[in-house]
Amino acid sequence: MNGRKTNRFNYWPNRAALLVIAAVMAHVLIVPTAGATSICRWVDETGQVQFSDVVPERYKSIVSCTHSQPTELTTEQRAQAKKSQYLDDKSSTPRQTASAAAAPQIAPSQPVTKQPTETVTDSTDCKTWWRIYNESGACFAPFRTTLGGVKAEAFDKCNEVASPEEKCGSKSN
Repeated sequence: MNGRKTNRFNYWPNRAALLVIAAVMAHVLIVPTAGATSICRWVDETGQVQFSDVVPERYKSIVSCTHSQPTELTTEQRAQAKKSQYLDDKSSTPRQTASAAAAPQIAPSQPVTKQPTETVTDSTDCKTWWRIYNESGACFAPFRTTLGGVKAEAFDKCNEVASPEEKCGSKSN
């Protein structure tokens, strides 16, 4: 060693203050209070900031406390809040314009038709199979990720079609 004595508390000079603050904060956060509470802050003679709801007598002249009281709205405040909410809702309702009135209405929840609508069977010729396969690839294309994967919602909109290459050969044939 270099001749200096090391004390394990030198590494944590504010350890005691940190423990006190942590204990006070845990008490404040965990223990619910029914009425008004005060949390007081002061600096002790060692320069450490202290927090507590109980202040020692010698620090009462330099303490700064925050008082919190449960708040409840008065009847008038509730009525005002209800009125302002009503006015906000009324003003945020979109007004219908002439172009919006002419726009066709979308039918509610029509069944989704998957693309391509045709399926491949044993009797499907190679030209048709390649067309259906390419339509399936085009349907899946917007759902491809940068790493080559496919997003799950693609399977709600697209039918997966096996490659015709094994039976029909390459597309150039």
